[in-house]
Amino acid sequence: MKILFLADVFGVPGRRAVEEQLPALRERYDADLAIVNGENAADGAGITAKLADKLLAAGADVVTLGNHTYRRSGIASYLAGSERVIRPANSGSEAPGRGLAVVEARNGVAVAVVNLLGQLFLPTPVSPWEMVDALVAEARAAAPVVVVDFHAEATSEKMALATWLDGRVTAVIGTHTHVQTNDARIDAYPDTSFRGEVRQVVPTADRQRATVQVKVSILDHDARILPGGTAALSDAGMTGPHDSVIGVRSELAIARMRTRLPVRFEPAEGDVRLEGALVTCTDTGRAEAIELVRVSA
Repeated sequence: MKILFLADVFGVPGRRAVEEQLPALRERYDADLAIVNGENAADGAGITAKLADKLLAAGADVVTLGNHTYRRSGIASYLAGSERVIRPANSGSEAPGRGLAVVEARNGVAVAVVNLLGQLFLPTPVSPWEMVDALVAEARAAAPVVVVDFHAEATSEKMALATWLDGRVTAVIGTHTHVQTNDARIDAYPDTSFRGEVRQVVPTADRQRATVQVKVSILDHDARILPGGTAALSDAGMTGPHDSVIGVRSELAIARMRTRLPVRFEPAEGDVRLEGALVTCTDTGRAEAIELVRVSA
């Protein structure tokens, strides 16, 4: 099965891109499920009930959030009753909403989506490490395929969590920084040679090409491939205006940094792109491939 993940949707440009292009993207990538991080959908910070419903109507099966979850009024009561729009599970015991959603993919397979917030450089109420094991166990009891949206600042923390969960979840996809990283693991490496051994020759031949198909076992361990079969990506990027400073009009972000005075941020508008990742996995939850998604709006 194939799972399409779209990174942080930023402001009107990002929302418009999702609403206009997500249906076609699902068809293009033959996606059985779509997950969208809507953390910055409302003018670059937070989300409203109306905007969450629009993302779902556009084709998102699950909407995940992050550190700006409760920035908008009315969202708390909405999250308290929502099963498909989730906030970080470690937001605190009194925070409305849930951090785990279980939905059925197009192919009939149950998929659990987990949302967690990193603790490094973020005001996180509860450490993700205190609850991740129990949360993943709950997710695995409900579905064979488990995807974790880890909304975190530090690359080191994202890599550490992916390694810790290797073999227990299908994918750990980082969000929050709005900068797409090129460290996707479990992917094809056409320029790299691996030692292997043939374990099966498929009893069919392509006469036109004079070839046969074989199945091989890879003998060389590669650090880019998590040994337990979990796909990992440090950050999926941003769905929004890239002619900017992580979504914000460049001159405003620069003014704040230079003067250290309060500046009201506004979403930029130029070079709108949809970014994210496409995860291919078995129906039992083992990842087979992960590739970056970057499409101009």
